[in-house]
Order: sequence, then structure tokens, then C-alpha cells
Amino acid sequence: MNEKGRNPTVGAGFKPAPKTVEDEPKKPGRKPLRLPGYDYGNAGMYFITICTHGRRCLFGRIADGKMHLNELGVIAETCWHDLAAHYPHVDLDSFVIMPNHVHGIVCLTHHAVAGDETALRHGLPEVIRAFKTFSARRITSRRKASEPLWQRGYYEHIIRREDSLDNIREYIETNPLRWHLDRENPAAVRTVAGAGLKPAPTDEVAADDPDLPPFLR
Repeated sequence: MNEKGRNPTVGAGFKPAPKTVEDEPKKPGRKPLRLPGYDYGNAGMYFITICTHGRRCLFGRIADGKMHLNELGVIAETCWHDLAAHYPHVDLDSFVIMPNHVHGIVCLTHHAVAGDETALRHGLPEVIRAFKTFSARRITSRRKASEPLWQRGYYEHIIRREDSLDNIREYIETNPLRWHLDRENPAAVRTVAGAGLKPAPTDEVAADDPDLPPFLR
């Protein structure tokens, strides 16, 4: 798939699935982040945001509207792009590393190997778990730190339409330009209404435009 090309899997396979482990009741006080009843093994496109533990700025710095990766940022970027090599049914679209979080679009295709109906396909949670595990292992050895690299969980949004895909791509690719307003930026300007709103759980998408996360409306 070309980075800017149209993808036929946008919105593919959006149907309820039998309950899985992720559908089990959550601990009291912890709000579920996944869409209830949705099978995250479905072919389709997903917008992902993952933040570092404690929002620590570990991956580099923003200067002149561009992200300048340090050694840890380069490792995180390499681990992200390696996902396609480990999971043949995964295509990667737009992606950006920010000082303390990453945004990316993951496309799950129908089959791990073309024409092989028995090929193993991992769902989105497994793919993201692998990224967090691989990157944390490598980065922690460089940092020589005991605290976790990533925060628990991640944010995702199911992309159902081509125009939503284009808007999200633009948001990702221009994200460094808005770092001075980003809610995740410890030095961000806090007086600008709505600045840097983080992605909301899929089940909180407003009814007026169910195809865009709130911070893109």
C-alpha cells in the first residue's frame, strides 16, 4: 500500500464478534478503552497513540517544527517499522514519534500470506503489545532504568472512511508543528482552548461525526 494511496480495507470487517478476554469486566474505577464487542482482529485501519510512562520526554526534541530523534527515538522508530516484518498481515501507514508519545496508523489485512486461509493472523492488541515489548526491552537496556517505558494501555480509533483517513494522516504528519500546544508537552501553553487534546477511546466518539476522533473535529 502506498503511503498516500487509497486503501480498500478502510472500514473492512466492522461487525460484532464473540466476546474475548478483552471483553471481561474491568476492575472497578478503570474505564475500558476498547470498543465493547468489537473484534480487533478484523481487517481494517486503526489510528494508534501510545504515551511514555509518566509522559517522560525520552525520544528527542522538537525544533523548528520538526522532530529530532535521539538514540532512544531511533530505536522506537525501528521497532515500529519492524512490525511489518514480524507480522505479514500488518501494513503500516503514517507514523510520527514525538518526545513522549507516538502516533501511527496500522492496517490489518485479510491474510498473513496471500491465498493461505490457515495463516495465523494476530489482532491489534497483540501487534501493539509486541511493539511495546520489543521497544521497551531495547530502550530499557540503553537507559539502565527500572521504571516502565510505556504507560499502561494505548488509545485507538477505528478508521471507517477515506476522508477520515486523510484527516488523520495530516494530523500525524503535522503533529510536530503543534508541539507547543500539545497537551502531552510539559511546557505547552495551557490557555488555548482544546489545545493538544489526546485521542479518546473509540466508544466515546461523538454521534455527530463517528468517523473522526474528537480532537480532529
